[in-house]
Amino acid sequence: MVDLIPDKPKKGRGAVSNASGRYEPFTRVAVDDGWGRDPGSSGFGEAGFGEDPPPRPTEVIWDATRTIITRNTSPDIPFDRSINPYRGCEHGCIYCFARPSHAWLGYSPGLDFETKLLAKPEAAELLRRELARKNYRPRPMALGTNTDPYQPIEKKLQITRRILEVLRDTGHPLTIVTKSNLILRDLDILAPMARKRQVRVMISLTTLDRKLSRVMEPRAPTPAQRLEALRTLNAAGVPAGVLTAPMIPAINDQELEALLEAAARAGAAAAGYVLLRLPLEIKELFEEWLEAHFPDRKSKVLNLIRDTRGGRLNQSEFGLRQSGSGVYAELLGQRFKRAEQRLGLNRGSAPLDSSQFTPPKLESEADKKQLSLL
Repeated sequence: MVDLIPDKPKKGRGAVSNASGRYEPFTRVAVDDGWGRDPGSSGFGEAGFGEDPPPRPTEVIWDATRTIITRNTSPDIPFDRSINPYRGCEHGCIYCFARPSHAWLGYSPGLDFETKLLAKPEAAELLRRELARKNYRPRPMALGTNTDPYQPIEKKLQITRRILEVLRDTGHPLTIVTKSNLILRDLDILAPMARKRQVRVMISLTTLDRKLSRVMEPRAPTPAQRLEALRTLNAAGVPAGVLTAPMIPAINDQELEALLEAAARAGAAAAGYVLLRLPLEIKELFEEWLEAHFPDRKSKVLNLIRDTRGGRLNQSEFGLRQSGSGVYAELLGQRFKRAEQRLGLNRGSAPLDSSQFTPPKLESEADKKQLSLL
């Protein structure tokens, strides 16, 4: 008989476990067969071998996608097209609603989501071809809708930057959501676009507590760095707001007003919030995370979530997914509205300008042939 090795938090990672995705025919479990134990040991350490396992490395895999623009018709989302330069995200946010998408690729929504990253090196060229189609009609393009376009590997790969260059050169408007101050690297592109009303940024900020941030989103920049990015963007003329998402009952929701106040001081004129969502595998991953980091309040957090989700841990109905329902959710919404009014947030801004769009010119006959296949 073998002993199962218990899942425990991994330094620098958000998920506690790496359970198989929902499409996999087999379930993987870690076991201790006794070979690695110290002689005379009556038990095992974190890995069952008397010592901690080595850090789980980040692996980057090339994604050979043939298209780059994703379309959606959801009434809960204020855009109809988006680009995601990467699949998976090294920031490791335990609550990330994109985690279940990793199961489509045969990976785990747990640690695999943070460590097996798929990058799209041909994204900029694919975008050029799709924008050159005769029937293409421009509307704001959203970056950062599934995973962060400025996660750590972007510093080296620069896929997001090349996408921005295509959008700048064609006069195509865009919106960006990110947790990273790496966005400041691209001010040379974003500031001129902002002067033409072609870009808007939202910085995701979940807490002002550095320690809590490291637990919730272990490889994202600190709250102070994000606020500085917000301040620098606005000072450079790039309209940048704050997205307090997600608000987690009894974990960070008490900070809502403080987050909005800090963002307003940094120049934010726009703000939004989203109540925690736990679709598919995220429910189990989040419960494991609570048990590992907040065992004293696990039951309270889960009960409050159920109060906002009709007695369940998730609510998928349009109109309720982002804000929830019930007394607790309504109170959170009222708190946001009062702070919004007090701080002068969301008083309206000019829409992004799509009229300056000029389709890219394909450079060769080979490009034209490729375009004809799309």
